[in-house]
This record gives sequence, structure tokens and C-alpha cells, in this order.
Amino acid sequence: MAVGKEGGGGAGGEGGMSDSVIRKVLVSYMYVAVWIFLSFTVIVYNKYILDPKMYNWPFPISLTMVHMAFCSSLAVALVRLLRVVELPSSPAMTPQLYTSSVLPIGALYSLSLWFSNSAYIYLSVSFIQMLKALMPVAVYSIGVLFKKENFKSSAMLNMLSISFGVAIAAYGEARFDARGVALQLAAVAFEATRLVLIQILLTSKGISLNPITSLYYVAPCCLAFLVIPWAFVELPRLRAIGTFQPDFFIFGTNSLCAFALNLAVFLLVGKTSALTMNVAGVVKDWLLIAFSWSVIRDTVTPINLFGYGIAFLGVGYYNHVKLQALKAKEAQKKAAQADEEAGSLLQERDSHGERKSDNQA
Repeated sequence: MAVGKEGGGGAGGEGGMSDSVIRKVLVSYMYVAVWIFLSFTVIVYNKYILDPKMYNWPFPISLTMVHMAFCSSLAVALVRLLRVVELPSSPAMTPQLYTSSVLPIGALYSLSLWFSNSAYIYLSVSFIQMLKALMPVAVYSIGVLFKKENFKSSAMLNMLSISFGVAIAAYGEARFDARGVALQLAAVAFEATRLVLIQILLTSKGISLNPITSLYYVAPCCLAFLVIPWAFVELPRLRAIGTFQPDFFIFGTNSLCAFALNLAVFLLVGKTSALTMNVAGVVKDWLLIAFSWSVIRDTVTPINLFGYGIAFLGVGYYNHVKLQALKAKEAQKKAAQADEEAGSLLQERDSHGERKSDNQA
């Protein structure tokens, strides 16, 4: 009877374990689906607001400032009033650290958002997603420049294959606009530099920020940086319009989606990994291309798809290499921990043996 109970308990434990694994997998997929949906929504929503053929409000700096003001307000409420998350304490965010580490990142973030939103005025959603495939190329190149990545000929060949695919996609673009391409490429360069500087200025100093605390620190200075170009570029045009009255529903829901996207990033990376988000981003890009072609009626040519297919394979290989590197690093860490535990056990045995021999003497 005792044996039967143990066997039944073991089977139940295995069943419980499998249920737990299935639950974790389903939750991870749910986070991925939420992130894809919100990222998809923000991109399409921004396109709708900025495109002259749709809502026709071609003021990307103003739209970005609305986002930053909204995100700053909610982040302050979540951190200071509701205390949902704690601010970093080791090390604490001093004024000197904020000036030297956060301000450069905020400046780059403001430029990245400004230029990427501006590109929606000139380019289709599908073509913008194809150009964004250059992000690994920019991150790797700038990482090598700042000595955060080691130069490898195999990695550089992969970066060249991605660039070649994007170049083919650009060649086949029906609505190619040089100004829009320049804006999107600048946005990719600024965003890649920001990601590398986060490693140099924050991660290397032991400062870990989740998206809420990131918005708490970065959104206000990003808003301040945007005021300068806004005063010269868009304020005169807004004054010339004079009679424009913003739709609070449109801009409110758009800003809420932008803030929710940051929370989704926090959940996705926290519950899975940054690599999962990169892989999910590839799925999102294909969905956006299909949506752009079928619903918005943007022209997607066979040359577009052929070029992006080459870039897609290169990005997939890049993610695969990153995954293998993470696995190797994790295995190395586990091996080091096992060696350390074995060494401490041997040391305990030796000390125990010495005490025993002393007692016998």
C-alpha cells in the first residue's frame, strides 16, 4: 500500500510538473502576443496620425512630445505616488550620475523617436519595417567601434548579407523617398548608439532600470531635448495653422498605447528574455508587412520581399548566434559554480580529516 501511494504521488508530481511547464509556456506566449499587438498598434496608430493621406497631422516632434509628457506623468505617478516599483539604490541615481549617464541616453532617444516618427510621413509601414532590419548591423558596428563587441569576420559577413538584402528591398520599393530613407536610417543609427551606451553608461556601473524607472528618468529629459527643435521646426507651422484643435481621444489613446508598450516590454523581457523579444520582433515585422499590403494598400513588390527575405535570414542567424552565446555563457557559469562547490566540499573534508587525526593523537 505504501509503495502504491508513493508511485501515485510520483505520477501526480510528474503531471503537476508538466502542467507547470505548459502553464509557463502559455504565459510566455501570452506576453509575446501582447507585446506584438501593442507594438503593432503603436506603429500603425503613429502612421495613421502622421500620414498626410490619413489623419494628416504631420508634426512628428509634437507627437513625440505628447508621448513623452504622458509617459513622464504616468511614470512619476507609478513611482512616487503608487510606489509600484522602487528606484535603484545601489548605486543611487545622483545628479552627477544622471548628468553623465542618463542625459546622453535621453538625447539619443529623443533623436531616434523624432526621426523614426518623421519617416512615417514619407515611407510606407512595410518599407520602414524592412529598413529596421538594419538594427543588428548598426548595433554590432557601433559596438565594435566602442569596443563592446569583438570584431569577427563571420559576424561582419552576416552584417553585410543583411545590408545587401535591405539594399535589394530598397531597390524594389515602389514609393522610394530619399528623405524618408535618410530619416529612418538616422533613427536606426541613433537607436543603436543608445543601446550600446546603455551598456557602457548604465549596465557597466551596475545600474539596472526597468521600463517604468527608465521612463521616470529618461522621458522628462527627452521631452526637454525635443523642445529645442520643436520651437524652431514645428512651432511656427502650428502657429500658422492657428485653428487646429487636437482630438484628445486620438492623442490620449495613442499615448496610452505607447506607455502600455513600455510595460509590455518590461513583462516580456522580465518573464522571458531580450532575445525572445528580438525573435518576436521578426514575427511582428512580417505581420506589419502583410497588414500594410492588405489593409493600408501599400505596394509591396516581389523584389521587396526577396530582399527582405535575405535580410530576414541574416537577422535570424544573428539571433541564433546570440542564443548560442547565451547558452555557452550560462553553461560556463554553471560549471564554475560546480567547481566552486566541489572545492568547498573537498576543503571541508580535509579540515574534518585533520580534526579527526588530532583527536586520535
